[in-house]
Amino acid sequence: MRKIVFTGIVALGGFLTANAQCKTVSTLVENFDTWKDINKCWTAQSGKAMLYNNEKRIVFYSMTNPGENMYLITPKIKAGTYTLSLDISDNGGETTLELFSINNTADTKSYVSIAKSSKITGDKKVFTISLKKDSNLGLKVLLNGVHQAVYVDNFSLKPKK
Repeated sequence: MRKIVFTGIVALGGFLTANAQCKTVSTLVENFDTWKDINKCWTAQSGKAMLYNNEKRIVFYSMTNPGENMYLITPKIKAGTYTLSLDISDNGGETTLELFSINNTADTKSYVSIAKSSKITGDKKVFTISLKKDSNLGLKVLLNGVHQAVYVDNFSLKPKK
């Protein structure tokens, strides 16, 4: 019995150590080419839909659950003003992107909108964002139809000069 408890503690300790390795960043450039799954320093919240990595990009997929709140959340970012650019497209229909500053990824009440919802048109999107304190950045995608998908690639967050 002691061996099982010790093994559980070691496994849990290893899990906590892995999450502790995610550092607060001031630059984040990701093309998702090497991801086999969502990176451990990022968080995917898909509700009853799907959010996953496929074909070297991130896919938000509604399945049969349109209107689901879906977020891709970055590692923690240092307070400051940044330029965010990303390639974002969809497979048709009405889709939108909204950006959030997130203090606690487990508490949706800590999600504060920092860029109004904008229609996804297939173009590169560029935003200037300000984070008042160290926080995560959340990309909320809203899909309004069944079997809709949004694709995100070439994510770049750099300090504004």
